[in-house]
Amino acid sequence: MQMEQLVALCKRRGFLFQSSEIYGGLNGFWDYGPLGVELKRNIREAWWRDMVTSHNELVCPPEAPSPYEMVGLDAAIIMHPQVWKCSGHYDQFHDLMQSCKYCKKLFRADQVGDMLRESEWVLSLAEAIGFQLEDSRVLARADALHRWLKGKGKKFAPGLAAVQQLEQADGGAQSTSQLAEQSCSPWELLARLSSSDQGGNGLRLPCPNCGGSLTEPREFNLMFETYVGAVRDEQSKTFLRPETAQGIFVNFKNVLDSTRVKIPFGIAQIGKSFRNEITPRYFTFRSREFEQMEIEFFCHPSTSPAWYRYWRDRRYQWYVDLGLAGDRLRLRDHGPEELSHYSCGTADIEYAFPFLPPGQFGELEGVAHRGDFDLRSHMEGKLARQNGGFVLERTPTGEPKYRGSGKDLTYYDDQTQERYIPHVIEPSAGADRAALAFLCEAYAEDEVPDEKGQPTRRVVLRLHPRLAPIKVAVLPLVKKEGMPEVAQEIYGELKRHFSSFYDEKGAIGRRYRRQDEVGTPFCITIDGQTLVDGTVTIRDRDSLRQWRIKKDECAAELRGRLGF
Repeated sequence: MQMEQLVALCKRRGFLFQSSEIYGGLNGFWDYGPLGVELKRNIREAWWRDMVTSHNELVCPPEAPSPYEMVGLDAAIIMHPQVWKCSGHYDQFHDLMQSCKYCKKLFRADQVGDMLRESEWVLSLAEAIGFQLEDSRVLARADALHRWLKGKGKKFAPGLAAVQQLEQADGGAQSTSQLAEQSCSPWELLARLSSSDQGGNGLRLPCPNCGGSLTEPREFNLMFETYVGAVRDEQSKTFLRPETAQGIFVNFKNVLDSTRVKIPFGIAQIGKSFRNEITPRYFTFRSREFEQMEIEFFCHPSTSPAWYRYWRDRRYQWYVDLGLAGDRLRLRDHGPEELSHYSCGTADIEYAFPFLPPGQFGELEGVAHRGDFDLRSHMEGKLARQNGGFVLERTPTGEPKYRGSGKDLTYYDDQTQERYIPHVIEPSAGADRAALAFLCEAYAEDEVPDEKGQPTRRVVLRLHPRLAPIKVAVLPLVKKEGMPEVAQEIYGELKRHFSSFYDEKGAIGRRYRRQDEVGTPFCITIDGQTLVDGTVTIRDRDSLRQWRIKKDECAAELRGRLGF
């Protein structure tokens, strides 16, 4: 599947729209259309039901160390700014950014290489001189390189040093033959072409947009700033939350005091988060506004490794059960060099999205063993890692850098009479990335016979029935002979139980194709035989099998097949 096909389908069928599209759009923000909002709502509800409401706290699940409880929370998007100082976001939540000195565009430093692989000017250069970025070495022909620099290079990469040097009169530019006279890696060639001096630029890669020189990487904080109240000053400045987790940590004691939960237990939350991404890209994969589905699971320090393994494996299986099976889904443990400053262990659930290069995976969900870092931080103040543990970070004068709340966030076990700071396991999933992965996995094209038995191409979304925006479509064969009246009666009854759709416009084959394209698992057709014996035809989206049942049995039949 080409990503362009899925993007076109999402726009055409009302899954996703570019935000503020009539004004040219706003990069990194997306609007969910009528079908998209149903898909994402189904994902959220499946997650909440499977993780929270259907959980039986009296029974120990398979592979779990013990029975446990689950409760929910919906914390505010804007919180006290001290939350983000003690959590570490204020100082450490940043990416390295580079900007182009020629076209002024901004880039994440760690994405420049990947963006060059897709850059229009690099693809043009590769075609002209016959190299690929995956090749280990390349020997560019001087004549082909010279023609490209004088021709397409001016259009595609006007900021490239080698393009500009061809038109300089001082004669100090590196000649084309020198650039191409020896074998080098593709990255070395790009660095030479972008260098404005004879000695190269130490493999500093050029701008993916125009080929211009990039600045040195510098830190860029990803939190959106805002102000609370009528006065805009440092005292009123706060932030849109970059994650939902901190709202759970600061409410830990409130949940304990207002409920009867005992450790081990989890607090679940679904909500919007905001990150001022430097270069949002890949459709909805990397956005500036997104929705998270997070659990903070509190447990005794001695049992935390077992709980970490339990949640890692359980969350992976959730995606498999909803259709992300096969070699496009994987569970990958982080190496020591990848771990966050707070992490005792992290695993990513990853999916091979079609917009990524072959063999690369993108993160769907992270499952992190956070230790006691968060609760301790909000008790004591900002922590720093030292000698395998954490100490309070202090200023040169010995004062705490950022003071904590001073509140007691420990847990007292009245049975063992032990007091301790719980350890936390955090499964953190993105609802938007999950929706994108399910759409990518479900998209398919195949050939099916039309009404005359001739093969015809169809696009189909093989979404799991729990996730499908529309569960059943009701279709009268023709708009006469009383069929629409019977169809509307059936539609009215089914609408009480399932997300249903009624359609009487166009040939029946075309209506089937429209429902296949949006992932509707079943279609019910009312025809002439319905008026005789009261039976209707049910059509299965995936197998294309059709069978007849009594019209009064439609709800029960679908409930069984949909698993309701």
